[in-house]
Amino acid sequence: MPAPVGTIAGAILAVLLTAAGAAAQDPQGHSVAPGALEGRPAPARASPLQALVDAARPGSTIEVPSGTYAGDLVLDRPIHLKGIGRPRLVGSGDGSVVRIRADDVTIEGFDIDGRSGGDLARDSSGVHVSSSRARIEDCRIERTLFGIYFREANGGVVRNTRIAGIRGRDAGEKGSGIHVWNTNGFRLVGNQIRDVRDGFYIQSSSGGFISRNEARDLRYGLHYMFSDDNVFEDNLFANGAAGTALMYSRRITFRRNRFVHNRGFASVGLLFKTCDDVVAEDNLIGDNARGIFLEDSRRNLFRRNVVAASDIAIVLYDSAAENRFEGNAFVANMTPLWLVGKRTDTRFDGNYWSGNDEPDLDGDGRSDRAYRLTSAFDHFRGNLTAADLFSAGFAGTALGVAEATFPVLEPVPVVDAAPLARPPALPDVPRRAAGRRAVDRVAATASALTLATGMLGLWFGWRRPARPPR
Repeated sequence: MPAPVGTIAGAILAVLLTAAGAAAQDPQGHSVAPGALEGRPAPARASPLQALVDAARPGSTIEVPSGTYAGDLVLDRPIHLKGIGRPRLVGSGDGSVVRIRADDVTIEGFDIDGRSGGDLARDSSGVHVSSSRARIEDCRIERTLFGIYFREANGGVVRNTRIAGIRGRDAGEKGSGIHVWNTNGFRLVGNQIRDVRDGFYIQSSSGGFISRNEARDLRYGLHYMFSDDNVFEDNLFANGAAGTALMYSRRITFRRNRFVHNRGFASVGLLFKTCDDVVAEDNLIGDNARGIFLEDSRRNLFRRNVVAASDIAIVLYDSAAENRFEGNAFVANMTPLWLVGKRTDTRFDGNYWSGNDEPDLDGDGRSDRAYRLTSAFDHFRGNLTAADLFSAGFAGTALGVAEATFPVLEPVPVVDAAPLARPPALPDVPRRAAGRRAVDRVAATASALTLATGMLGLWFGWRRPARPPR
């Protein structure tokens, strides 16, 4: 049965609105506070380091030698807990391993093991923070439900920390790598996250700086709600159901990030739902089922990005208004635009489209005629799921030629008025994710075999004698 227009979009949004950890939304769409705050563990489950912390003077540094320390730990005074030789903190398996409950606490140089225990309803984490100006640096966190949880923890910093979740569990049974709730002025720099539900979950938190992080092999690299004025630079979001899903937020900046290899049903590289005044520049958005998704989002600017090797470069709803695409390179996508609706005022001006074959006779660097992004075939795509199978074949090409000659099927013309005739130099766009060469070789080999098989089929079909008339 053909899928109606919006089925995929509806599936994306339905998934995004499912449980997102303890900090989620109620059925009316309001923010829901996290669960009850974990206090001090019972003495039988406390770390042997607890006595050192309880005896420390505020502002002091406690150096912890290498070794294994079993039990949970509460830091309830401003101290610097510093590991020497990477000591290992192994939790009780009942709750958060380290619980920061005082302002101005630093924890540095530890391996933290949650033993695959805890409770999602209590936000059990490797490090759980409910105070201001906490710093977590150079730690390695594994087998915890949430890696690091900031709960009303203004000014928190996570730097150069590795987080690996609990393998073998479904996404709904795990928490986020770094979870930020109702926290302003946070900084997340140089961290690596994998095997969790969402790499970063950020809700009701503004004024943050997120830079040089990697989030891969998870559900969403970045899951984001009700958070304004944050900056994302030089991050990698890869191998997820969605690279980034942003909802109900304003004035976000994305620079030099990579949103790559996000594939599957309803997968997206960069999704905006009710997001306004966002600037996305010099990003690589490659090898995604859908590159950019815009619904009910306004005045967003996309410039100097590379959108490549995606099934659909842009999914654009008619509820998205006053958006601009300038100086981007759209390369080797199956289709440039899927327009959902009957109108758009989104502006495309001066982008490069690898499917554009219009000449540049006057040599000004731009094609002499506008490039049409929409086609009759893309109209059918919205109503026939299997249409993607034919988009690069003879049927799709023939339909495109027929429509160009007799444009009676096109519901809404969308054009780039002055497309670039040659790919632009975009020196600030990052290169593709490392470690994909072997995968790329396999894909190239499979494509070559498929092409060879098709050519042989055409050859033998042409050589086969015609059947005699009956």
